[in-house]
Amino acid sequence: MMSIKKNSTVVVLSGKDKGKQGQVLEILPKRNKVKVKDVAILVHHKKARKQGETSGIIRAESFIDISKVMSVCGSCKKPTRAQVKIVNNKKALTCKRCNEII
Repeated sequence: MMSIKKNSTVVVLSGKDKGKQGQVLEILPKRNKVKVKDVAILVHHKKARKQGETSGIIRAESFIDISKVMSVCGSCKKPTRAQVKIVNNKKALTCKRCNEII
């Protein structure tokens, strides 16, 4: 079970966006990559190729390594390691600090 899920809040631990918090948009588990909102922004200068197409500067998030992010607990609002516990016969991610479900 992965320690980070889609739509969970994470904080970036290293890189140019260190310290930023954002919501997970997409996960690639086989490549260990994560796309976080407003983190690792790439800028593309797009030229119009056909008539009617618009040119401009396009900003988009790119994937970063999953080891560079840590999930944020909803109750204590601090970055924490996730712990897998069985709650009501289902696996659930819990905070190691306060034992609440993330």
